[in-house]
Amino acid sequence: MRRARKVPRNEERVLILGASSGIGQALAHEYAARGARVCVVARRELELLKVVQECTELQKDGINKPSDPEQKICSFTADFTNIEDMVRVRTALQDVWQGVDTLVVCAGISLTRNGLTFTPPQTDAEAIQKTVDVATKLSNVNYIGPLVSAVAFLGCTVHPPDFFVAALIPPPTRSFYAATKAASLMFYQVLAIEHPSVAFTFAIPATVRGEFRASAINGVSKEQAAKEQGGLRQDVVAKRCVQAVDVGEKRIFMPWLLGRETHTLYWIIPSFLEWQISRTYKFS
Repeated sequence: MRRARKVPRNEERVLILGASSGIGQALAHEYAARGARVCVVARRELELLKVVQECTELQKDGINKPSDPEQKICSFTADFTNIEDMVRVRTALQDVWQGVDTLVVCAGISLTRNGLTFTPPQTDAEAIQKTVDVATKLSNVNYIGPLVSAVAFLGCTVHPPDFFVAALIPPPTRSFYAATKAASLMFYQVLAIEHPSVAFTFAIPATVRGEFRASAINGVSKEQAAKEQGGLRQDVVAKRCVQAVDVGEKRIFMPWLLGRETHTLYWIIPSFLEWQISRTYKFS
């Protein structure tokens, strides 16, 4: 509540990186509905325009009316791994809003399976290069992107990046993805220590419903992804993230009990948990 007194909800300046779909889109809806200024950024222009339209409609129907309707919702087609793009977005928002209060980093890319089905004696140069290419692409999006955005917008009040339990618990068939998410999480955790004047919130959900797997490097089709409706609802995750930023929570697990318990157990009885995971994924 202390932050709400400092930054009124209908005057908050929110920048969301990775807002064309998924959790980023749901977060844009949440902030727009309460009258905040919202800037959505992603690479897909048509999807962004749709999000802008949705946010504009939500503000019209929202309880907290915008303090300045002409400058409430905007979008930039940009890549958060591209330095020039992020500087361009920062400069534009500095001119229009004179800064940003809340930065949300939830862009990312997945990998459905690593493809490491070969054994070391069978590994040739081509296979090794393929592995490196996949790992490089994942690292560029899941680590370099968050790094570029943090350095570009470090003057913001809040950095609530979006991570997943995979950054803390080893998930079989997801080693590349987990490694890049873990590196990004550690980077932001260190920044939180080095910059105590900036509030950081780390959102760590379990599986979230949506088409995220369809955007993976070797992703499934959108139709197949749509059929896989297990996991947390995007709007539920978005509401919890906004609440956490408002009250200054540092880390939030979703669901709390499962995420926190699993993380704790991994450090208390790691061998047992690894055995259970191996059995589940049929690696034993």
